[in-house]
Amino acid sequence: MAITAAQVKELRERTGSGMMECKKALVEADGDIDAAIEAMRKKGLAKAEKKADRVAAEGKIVTKVSDDGRQGVILEMNSETDFVSAGDDFTNFANAVAAIILDKQPADENALLELDFDGERDVHTARKELVAKIGENIQLRRFRLYSTESGQIAHYLHGVRIGVMVEMEGGDAQLGRDIAMHVAASNPAAVDENDMPAELLEKERAILKAQAEESGKPPEIVEKMLDGRVKKYLKETTLLGQPFVKDPDQTVAELLKAAGAKVKHFTRFEVGEGIEKQEGNFADEVMAQVRGS
Repeated sequence: MAITAAQVKELRERTGSGMMECKKALVEADGDIDAAIEAMRKKGLAKAEKKADRVAAEGKIVTKVSDDGRQGVILEMNSETDFVSAGDDFTNFANAVAAIILDKQPADENALLELDFDGERDVHTARKELVAKIGENIQLRRFRLYSTESGQIAHYLHGVRIGVMVEMEGGDAQLGRDIAMHVAASNPAAVDENDMPAELLEKERAILKAQAEESGKPPEIVEKMLDGRVKKYLKETTLLGQPFVKDPDQTVAELLKAAGAKVKHFTRFEVGEGIEKQEGNFADEVMAQVRGS
């Protein structure tokens, strides 16, 4: 059966695949476009499984807040290259997933993957199909949901690589955005001393103690030195103790107090943090793909 240019064009528009791949699929399906699409999807999903173990340390942070400002989600989605994460397919998928999270409130990443994506596929299948189309591993790495009955949810994106979400009581939208911007810039470890993770504080305390003991001073002096250094560390690494980035003459605590506001929680995501990246030669990778195709 002869395959027309119009059929190839329609299949390309519906799948986003290359011309030769579309023509081959139509030939194998005897010109049946729907059958060609189904076959291409099956073949693509099989290829997607092979890409699942490849490191995806690029990507973008997406934030979304409900119209009333009472609910929000911050999401990190990863790709293998920043070229792919800047594309419309990746961006549209990330935004769609964020909207689904905000609407359905899944408990975790596994529950998210089982949710309906578009009435025909779940999120997991939609992700695999995007992997097949783009040719890179795509991962829904993590998200955090926010909800407040009486406060407000603020958010800030620094480009696409750093995102912050803040739950705050009191104040106004501008203050919430300023606090989120501060968190993005200063990267505090916790809201205040009471919110500081115990394991992080103990690790830092052990380091500071070893440094103080090197002074050779008596134990009681070392203990006083240690207390002072721990207080300094907490001031520098907690949100409330830090100088406000837009006005270093006052701390964030002083800024919030003047506005009658309180920060309850915040989340700061940075693309790829904690992921061990693989070093490689980009030119070699391209040539390997060319040879493989």
